[in-house]
Amino acid sequence: MWPDFPLVPEAASSVAREVDLLTLAWIAISAFFTVLIAVLILVFFIHFRRRRAGEIGSTADVRTLPLELTWSLIPLVIALGMFGWGVKVFFLVTEAPPDAVEYWVTGKQWMWKVQHPSGVREINTLHVPVGQAVKMTMTSEDVIHSFYVPAFRVKRDVLPGRYSSVWFRPTRTGRYHLFCAEYCGAEHSLMGGWVEVLSPGDYERWLATGTTGPTMLASGAELFRRLACDTCHLPGADPGTAPARAPSLDGLFGAQVALAGGRTVLADETYIRESIVNPQAKVVAGWQPIMPTFRGQVTEEQLAALVAYVKGLGGATPASAAGEGGAEAGEPPRAEETRRGGPGEVVSGEEPVTE
Repeated sequence: MWPDFPLVPEAASSVAREVDLLTLAWIAISAFFTVLIAVLILVFFIHFRRRRAGEIGSTADVRTLPLELTWSLIPLVIALGMFGWGVKVFFLVTEAPPDAVEYWVTGKQWMWKVQHPSGVREINTLHVPVGQAVKMTMTSEDVIHSFYVPAFRVKRDVLPGRYSSVWFRPTRTGRYHLFCAEYCGAEHSLMGGWVEVLSPGDYERWLATGTTGPTMLASGAELFRRLACDTCHLPGADPGTAPARAPSLDGLFGAQVALAGGRTVLADETYIRESIVNPQAKVVAGWQPIMPTFRGQVTEEQLAALVAYVKGLGGATPASAAGEGGAEAGEPPRAEETRRGGPGEVVSGEEPVTE
């Protein structure tokens, strides 16, 4: 509103205007009824005050049904209208469009670790192209964090042991603050960074300035082989068919899985992760609970790579998927983190770099 004293953060995403309009509408409605009620209280206080000692109110039979219906139905209509508008904005903010490109984020005390679809990794900085829908699939290594970019009007809790997601489509180039909005420990205030929104050409040039590692899919495929998962999860496996000892993972993601005991569960990212670290929690109907746990044997980022690999199995075998992104057979997943604060700047290591 004022150049040096903005009342709201800059709006830099496709959903920011809708969120702002809904917020301003609620503020306006709340302010209107606050003033109306305050004025009516003042008027009634003056008009119906006791003017002499012993005066009592009228006992006349006053029919107030029309008045009562008016002050009940009008707020009801307003509340239902705002509820419908809020639901519309909620689904707009939470449902990523089909063209969204998936990035993987791991929160850790006290940094944000990001992996691009191409394999580039960053810490506390995220580079994205303007106009491209970006979906952030997120988890935490330790405690609850919260991914918050005020300029994009997006905020989502990042929880240990499960996955959450948020999406945005930046509408203008620039540099925007990234925060952790959940108190996560002694250095919570330092857990922040920047989202750098570049033009498509600048983004491609930025990607070309550093070494690109294996993609999430390629890393997951290599881990899948190295952990010998492919010796049990065979393509097209059915219960009782040798040598398969576990169900096929082809086309698993997004499907309803029948469990022992008659229940069903949606095979989303959290279900796949749980099946790796706690395979006895939800046993698939028709199969024996013989899978060992990999808890403590793989890091949170390696778990994310395995989840990404299973998500990408649309009938593909581990061998065919491993070559995507240029990963060589037998190449281990990258252990290091790479943070890039801008073109030409590459910093490796696990420690956050203060902007």
